[in-house]
Amino acid sequence: MKDLDLKTKDTWMVFRIMGEFVEGFETLRDLGPAVSVFGSARTQPDHPGYQLARDVGGALAREGYAVVTGGGPGIMAASCRGAVEAGGQAVGLNIKLPFEEKANSFASISVDFDYFFARKVMFMRYSQALVALPGGFGTLDELFEALTLIQTNKSSTFPVILVGRDFWGGLMDWIRNQLVEAGAISPGDPNLMHLVDTAEEVVAALRSHRVHVPA
Repeated sequence: MKDLDLKTKDTWMVFRIMGEFVEGFETLRDLGPAVSVFGSARTQPDHPGYQLARDVGGALAREGYAVVTGGGPGIMAASCRGAVEAGGQAVGLNIKLPFEEKANSFASISVDFDYFFARKVMFMRYSQALVALPGGFGTLDELFEALTLIQTNKSSTFPVILVGRDFWGGLMDWIRNQLVEAGAISPGDPNLMHLVDTAEEVVAALRSHRVHVPA
């Protein structure tokens, strides 16, 4: 009976998952050009990284992009705040976590998720680029999933921009010196990422990749 109950629960879970996809697609289908911004939920407003994320959000909004984040505090709140202050749209794809009590208040569009994988589909489906500021396991998860989809041609190639040379430089060195040297990835794969320091360089990287900049 326990096995039967588990199988029944798993079967009905499909409908919950489907509901998250439907709500996400319906909410975001008319979003327009957008850039996903990832980064730590733990970054405090008095940290330099918070202001950097705010600057990035503002720069993207002034270029005509909506800013899509995970909807939480820290870097996510800062980039949403910057976008709204610049007159743009901020989207929060909120995940229910025990240590993040509520979504940040800066997102003008919000969608709630129970499942990380459903949320990540929305990031990839509705963004023309990905910007990663300093973050932890969640940021790395989102970053490497995007890179894997691009590398394997499961997604169209789009800019992946890492903001913060001091933070990301060691990872880039490891990728080049370990993964490339071991033959685990192709020599050109590190070039899927741009390494920058400022909001202005984020915009320049988008333009160098010939991403459509709205009028």
